[in-house]
Amino acid sequence: MTFKATKFQLKVWKYLKTIPKGQLRTYQDVANAIKRPKAVRAVANAVGKNPFAPKVPCHRVIRSDGGLGGYSGPGGIKTKKKLLKMEGISF
Repeated sequence: MTFKATKFQLKVWKYLKTIPKGQLRTYQDVANAIKRPKAVRAVANAVGKNPFAPKVPCHRVIRSDGGLGGYSGPGGIKTKKKLLKMEGISF
């Protein structure tokens, strides 16, 4: 099975790689950073389709209300919590 990413998804994933270890961004932060401030839901969808987790660190993106959101990598939200804890972030 092959996966064809959209230009938008690639832009989001490229930005995710710039988030420093031990830091968080919200989906809104990501949307603003890629100059698409009204595309928060599209950003969330692109983050959720990241096939390169955790190498492309989508685990560093959370909801604006402080909730963890989801995690598309193996192990789901449990793995997201573990990765964040390893980076010094606790919930």
